[in-house]
Amino acid sequence: MADLRPMRAFALSDKGRVRAENEDNFLSKPHMGLFAVADGMGGHAAGATASAVVVDSLSRVAPQSAAAELRRQCEAALQGAHRDIQRQAALRGVGTMGSTVVMLLTFDRYYACLWAGDSRAYLLRGGDIVQITIDHTEAEQLLADGVLTPEEARNWPRRNVITRAVGAGETLALDFVNGELFEGDMLVLCSDGLTGHVTAAEIAGLASGRAPEDACRALIDLALARGGTDNVTVLVAAYRQQEEEPTRLRPGREESREPTRPR
Repeated sequence: MADLRPMRAFALSDKGRVRAENEDNFLSKPHMGLFAVADGMGGHAAGATASAVVVDSLSRVAPQSAAAELRRQCEAALQGAHRDIQRQAALRGVGTMGSTVVMLLTFDRYYACLWAGDSRAYLLRGGDIVQITIDHTEAEQLLADGVLTPEEARNWPRRNVITRAVGAGETLALDFVNGELFEGDMLVLCSDGLTGHVTAAEIAGLASGRAPEDACRALIDLALARGGTDNVTVLVAAYRQQEEEPTRLRPGREESREPTRPR
């Protein structure tokens, strides 16, 4: 009988070398095929609370026998977290309180990713890397609209301003992407504390062929060595079930430019 949760995963989080508090959180449940990284915002412990609400809400989702139902339950949990963060912000009198989220679901040889904000997911296959999420930032939107060139987007003054987050805005809109997994594939979830210092090519070079725990440590060590200006969280999940030969990844436009800088 096929293993329907064929993932080996590891995650690490570090507050970095500048921030006094770690406002990132993560969730890793390989037995459920459920993984997430959340990056809180708001300051004065509000950000840490917001990301904790996101992760706690997802952690209460029960195992499901069908992938579609697991996705539905996780989306409902995030909508509940959205409302909970808004209630807490009102009680605290905090104007800005929210959290990014990037969530990975795996079932048998398939994956699905949902996200809001600028925490990212990458797929590594055969030495290639593709960013499978698109940042919800002002710069990314202006780039998509053709207002900015890639070079202009890299230097846009408000390039780090996110346009979606759990707890921000009246409604929570989640983007979604899914696909098939092959033996040796790795998925990397991370907060912008990593991508502000480490390029996609470097992520591929440090993670490919390594055990998830070794990949996480190497990536965080590099981010810290380059200044560690933000909290940095990395989750690496490796697909371990032998199937058919993988197809090579086709380069996406995210590979043609540097990641956004940290907030």
